[in-house]
Amino acid sequence: MTTQTLPVAVNIAAEGGLSHYMRLANAAPLLDAEQERQLAIEYREHDNLEAARQLVLSQLRYVIRVARAFAGYGLPQADLIQEGNIGLMKAVKHFDPAHGVRLVSFAIHWIRAEIYDYILRNWRIVKVATTKAQRKLFFNLRQSRARIGWMNESEIANLATDLDVPTETVKEMESRMASTDVPFDAQDEGDEDEFRSSPAGYLQDMRYNPESLLTRADTESSQQDSLQHALVALDGRSQDIIRRRWLANEKPTLHELAQEYGVSAERIRQIEKKALDTMKGFLQPAEPA
Repeated sequence: MTTQTLPVAVNIAAEGGLSHYMRLANAAPLLDAEQERQLAIEYREHDNLEAARQLVLSQLRYVIRVARAFAGYGLPQADLIQEGNIGLMKAVKHFDPAHGVRLVSFAIHWIRAEIYDYILRNWRIVKVATTKAQRKLFFNLRQSRARIGWMNESEIANLATDLDVPTETVKEMESRMASTDVPFDAQDEGDEDEFRSSPAGYLQDMRYNPESLLTRADTESSQQDSLQHALVALDGRSQDIIRRRWLANEKPTLHELAQEYGVSAERIRQIEKKALDTMKGFLQPAEPA
């Protein structure tokens, strides 16, 4: 069975426009965990398309929330929602209730993947103005928008004639100006599952990548070995001072150690400094031959 056979209306135009579609989506009933599980079983085991329809409808409002995070790219909101709905239907098709997770947690990856793909196919990162004609157009557009907001077709045609550029160039520049800049690593203070629309949100999280974990573990092991070799090179008193001053949870002061060893605090500081200098030779990476 393909996702296209799921009986869910995703044609926003057919639903009477975006506003009407959002009202319908928000009016769809929410499902609790048990209802969701039973419907998923009905669809997977009995090919019940009505069960699949109810699962999809219950998540449409979430698709709208995700699509709103991509509003800064100048792409039609209706198109973003439609792409997200396709991802949602794919998620319902592959959803297995036996895994013990809610559909919304599973579907978010499919929804975002479809929207990402749509953006990559349709959105170009461009500079606002690169030529003299574009700069002139930019300033004229900025003045016009400050005065009247979005221009109609007649105003676009007049400005294109005055500047001797195609009307499509004027429309494109106006669309660029409507886009908003986003910080690279903007933080989303809303739902933790909400997508961060900043460019950093597109980067793959490598923290739990097996190769990264293995490399990190190997590095930490190598550092521990080097530290142990460096400590062995010290005399007993120096080892004790370094361990207690640098490796212990509760670190004594120079004066406390000085009282314990019967020397001055300055002497403890000198021993500590000499020990650290000795250890540097063991902890620094070897120079390439």
